[in-house]
Amino acid sequence: MKLVRYGNPGKEKPGLIDGDGRLRDLSGVVPDIGPAQLGGVGMARIRKANTSKLPLVRGTPRFGCPVNGVGKFIAIGLNYADHAAESGVPIPKEPVVFMKATSCIQGPNDPVMLPRGSTKTDWEVELGIVIGSRARYVAKKDAMSVVAGYCTINDVSEREYQLERGPQWDKGKGCDTFGPIGPWLVTPDEIENVQRLDMWLDVNGKRMQTGNTRTMIFDCAKLVSYVSHFMTLLPGDVITTGTPPGVGLGMKPPTYLKKGDVMTLGIQGLGEQRQQVVGFKA
Repeated sequence: MKLVRYGNPGKEKPGLIDGDGRLRDLSGVVPDIGPAQLGGVGMARIRKANTSKLPLVRGTPRFGCPVNGVGKFIAIGLNYADHAAESGVPIPKEPVVFMKATSCIQGPNDPVMLPRGSTKTDWEVELGIVIGSRARYVAKKDAMSVVAGYCTINDVSEREYQLERGPQWDKGKGCDTFGPIGPWLVTPDEIENVQRLDMWLDVNGKRMQTGNTRTMIFDCAKLVSYVSHFMTLLPGDVITTGTPPGVGLGMKPPTYLKKGDVMTLGIQGLGEQRQQVVGFKA
């Protein structure tokens, strides 16, 4: 299934994308797509729905983040061998874990706002993992059983805040609008091999990132298991799993986003995003 939340910010309704690519309303089946719907009972209720009988949604409504009530937005750094090389850092021996503020989460096509005074805002297309059931010290062999689905994420980053303002990356990762998620939450049965997905990102129509999840240093099962050893994962938590090469920081000279730029990005089977960069607004 491809699950969505559509409508104005704060008033999104649950929906799904049918086999013909049409948006259908799920409000009569579930009240939302959130932690309560991501587990076995909630997903079973959605699966039992007769898709052809669900109301069609007309027009082109805004998509919000496909998951409401994200409790933790966990990020993995330097998780692609080719990205680590372009960053000039050694391949990590263990996953690099940091947090993105949940207040940065937004819809996949909402504008990205430059922080006040920012000169080094960067792009990062990433695969997101959405947790569907509680996981604590889960073994790698069992890790994928707690996953509700996958999504496209742009891990927007302010490199000065991240790298020049102290040792903690969180400062440059959680600014308002820095977490576009979606358009869809795609259930695992839709993805033949999550470690073989093409991914890309363009800025102003120019290809910047081209990658594939096969070059991950730590695969999805390893990441879910690893993180669950340091914090309990709960339904609705999101793990964004790192980016392939082609970020602005790695260019010579480094190139960063400016007002008016447009980012388009996507991952095979997980949908596409589009964000226009806007200046800071109080």
